[in-house]
Amino acid sequence: MCYLIAKSIDDVGCVALKTTHGKHLSDFKRKVEAQVGYEKIQLVTISRPSAYGEYEPYHFADTEDEFEKMVVNM
Repeated sequence: MCYLIAKSIDDVGCVALKTTHGKHLSDFKRKVEAQVGYEKIQLVTISRPSAYGEYEPYHFADTEDEFEKMVVNM
């Protein structure tokens, strides 16, 4: 288990999605990056939110579709 985090460089907080490592995560991350680019949104994978206070507050998405929509609207 891991968390995919989307952080806007201009905002406090992030969007997070609980997921698992693997090809599907890599493909999904590339898909989101293709939509939002690399300049203003940082996508990272972390092990547990409590270890990364710099991304707080966390706004958790329940599905990949919800995560994607939240990130596109950042």
